[in-house]
Order: sequence, then structure tokens, then C-alpha cells
Amino acid sequence: MKSFVGFAVILFSLSFVKSNYTPDWKSLDSRPLPSWYDDVKVGIFIHWGVFSVPGFGSEWFWKDWSTNETGFVDFMDNNFKPNFTYPEFAPQFTAEFYDPEKWAEIFEASGAKYVVLTSKHHEGFTLWPSKVSWNWNAKDIGPKRDLLGDLAKAIRSKTDLHFGVYHSMFDWFHPLYLLDKQNKYSTQYFVDNKALPELFELVNNYRPEVIWSDGDWEASDTYWKSKEFLAWLYNESPVKDVVAVNDRWGANIPCKHGGYYTCSDRYNPKTLQAHKWENAMTLDKGSWGFRRNVELSDYLTIEELVTTLAETVSCGGNLLINVGPTHDGRIIPIFEERLRQFGNWMKINGEAIYGTTPWKAQNDTLTPGVWYTSKGDDIYAIVLSWPKNNVLQLGALQTLPGDKIYMLGVDDPLEYSQAKKVAKIIFPVLPPNELPSTYAWVLKVTQ
Repeated sequence: MKSFVGFAVILFSLSFVKSNYTPDWKSLDSRPLPSWYDDVKVGIFIHWGVFSVPGFGSEWFWKDWSTNETGFVDFMDNNFKPNFTYPEFAPQFTAEFYDPEKWAEIFEASGAKYVVLTSKHHEGFTLWPSKVSWNWNAKDIGPKRDLLGDLAKAIRSKTDLHFGVYHSMFDWFHPLYLLDKQNKYSTQYFVDNKALPELFELVNNYRPEVIWSDGDWEASDTYWKSKEFLAWLYNESPVKDVVAVNDRWGANIPCKHGGYYTCSDRYNPKTLQAHKWENAMTLDKGSWGFRRNVELSDYLTIEELVTTLAETVSCGGNLLINVGPTHDGRIIPIFEERLRQFGNWMKINGEAIYGTTPWKAQNDTLTPGVWYTSKGDDIYAIVLSWPKNNVLQLGALQTLPGDKIYMLGVDDPLEYSQAKKVAKIIFPVLPPNELPSTYAWVLKVTQ
């Protein structure tokens, strides 16, 4: 593997002579995001791995168990043989019900336009047959198949969605990483022999259009050789013109450098941001991976999900909605139901989401729960609660003579009036079965 890394270093040094981007943040940050990423607005995140087998706590099960977090030791002592080790879960990661074409159909029905799969989480187990993860990958043990490759093929052959991968820079307990950590990151044995080779495999073999980096925070971007990798990615890689990356490339880098900003998990500032950003969030409020000890109240309602969408897109962000499949490869019914409900809402109201830009006001100054987007000369108001007495009062919207206001999904324009700085819009009186939605309605203001 040293020869592979050596070749990569040579490739880096040669490419800098003729390429546009150099391995420094000033140059790398000047690369514009591919336009498709901002246009699509909504993606699906998938956290799947060996942690899906215990299905307890969260995807951090191995780490929490190792540090005696409350409940984890008791769970193992009460349910597994003495001296059971985490790698013994891997053969039980069976994926016998995994149907990537079914997954693709669900994701497409959700209205999402891109998919990001955890190619490797912090446990180090790769969902593809990585040459640098012998016997700790989905081809060698457990499912005995290329889970990542099968989903990439299904997404690309059955849908128009963009396919991307999440990749954890570190492995919690990899000996080379622990050695580098012990050496205070003065050595880069893990980076040269594990982290970077994995990234090269993912890009060259699967050509992802998103690289969602994570697991970076314990060491600097210099240790991770992040700038060198990104320069190669932007200059020479097979996805150099289409790939979008996030901001998790080293300690103190998130929300400062990279492609789009994620800043922190479930990042939702609810104010307009100067830089393109993404709200990566979960349908299960307590975990990214599947967990068997979840309560019904832990799942987002469809109303909460649409609210999060409105808050995010109005402020310039993308929404990345996470689901955690089971160890046997199922997307559980409540996740599927939420995604299909969301997709049904998007079929009617997606015009106010896809391809939009933030308006001059993100939310209304008079009535809470109204969020704005725009597209060309059209203005969209996403109304999260039906107004009292069917009259919506808006303080941010100033209508002009000749404006028409429609509710998406209703044919006839709505009646409205403008008095000083308040627009009053009359909502339609329709039977419940003729309303375009039972939660969140979109008004379109057009000339």
C-alpha cells in the first residue's frame, strides 16, 4: 500500500503544475459548488453498519460500550456471552432483506434528489470490499456483498438521484490510528495506509457526486492530508466537475473551509447564512443508526419534518434526512411512511423548494410560522398553520397592483387586500378532501 500512496503523492505533485486548485484553503475554497447541489435542496442520509446489529443506543454503540456509558455494559452482560467482542456482531450483519432497488424507489418517492450512504462509520467497517479493510468489510464478512456498489447501481439505473458517500476519516480502535494518536499525530501511518487509500477507492471505483467527510475532529487537516486530497479531487479525479463536499476535513475546519458547511449535527440556524450549508438531521431524534429501544415519540412527525424543511430552505440550506436501516436490510415502516408522506407534500409544493433562492425576508415579521423562498420574480410563502378565520396576515409581503396569489394545488387565485404594510389573504373554504394538504400550505405570489 505504500507504493499506492507514493503514486498518489507523485500524482498530486504533478497535477499542481497544470491544474487550477492548489492544496491550500484559499485556493480550494474558491471552487464553486456544482450547481446541481444547490438546486436539489433535499437528500437522504443512510447510516448502516455493524452497529445496526445490536440496534441499541446509537451508531456509537462500540465507543459507548468501551467507555462504560450508562446502560451499555448492562445490555451486553444481560444479553450476550461473557467476553463477547464487538467484531462478533459482524457475522450477524446479514442484510438478507436488502433490496437496493426497493430502497431507490422509496428515496425517489420521498422527493429527495440525492442519497448519501455511510460507506464507513467510525467503527471502521466498510460497506464495500476495500483492499485496506481486510475481513472488516461487507464482502468478506456478514452480507458477503458489495452493499455500496449495489445501491449505487440501483440509484443510477432506476432513478435520477445523485449518489454520494459518507466517509469517516478515523477508525476508533484501528491500531495505526491509535499509534498516530499516541505520537500526537506526528506520524501519519493511518492516513497513508487506511484513510486516504479508502477515499481513492471510493472516488475511482464508485464515482460519488457527494463526499460527506466526518470523524476528522481529533486531528488537524494537515494530519489528514485533506488539502492534498481535495486538490486531487477537484483537479484530476473522475468526478472533478460534479462532486460536492462538506466541511469536515480536520479540527477547527467545519463551518470555515470546504464545500458546503454542515457546522454541527442537525445544524439549523433559522437565519440566512452567507455560505451554502446543509442541515443533516434524523427522523429518529435520538440516533442516526437503527435502534430497537426507540420510542414512538422519538420519531419526527410529518409536520415537524416539513417545518424543518421550510426553516432550512428559506435560509439557504439543503435538508439531508437520515434513516437507519436494520441489520437485515430493511427500512422500517415508520421511516418509509414519513418519506412517502414527505414526497406526497413535495409533489404539490416542490415548486417552492427545488431551484429556489432565499427571499429578502426568511420568515414573516407579523405572523409566526411563515417561511419564504423565491424563484425569479415569484415569491413563495410556506404557511405552517392554517390561519384563524381563514385570513392570513403577512407583514413582510407587500403586494403590487396586478399581483396574483395562488395556493399550490388549488386552481383559482385567492382573494387578498393590501392595507398599509399588511397583506391580508383569504384562504379557500374547501372540503377537507379537496385541500392540497392537511399540514403546511404554500402560497405563490406572481405577476
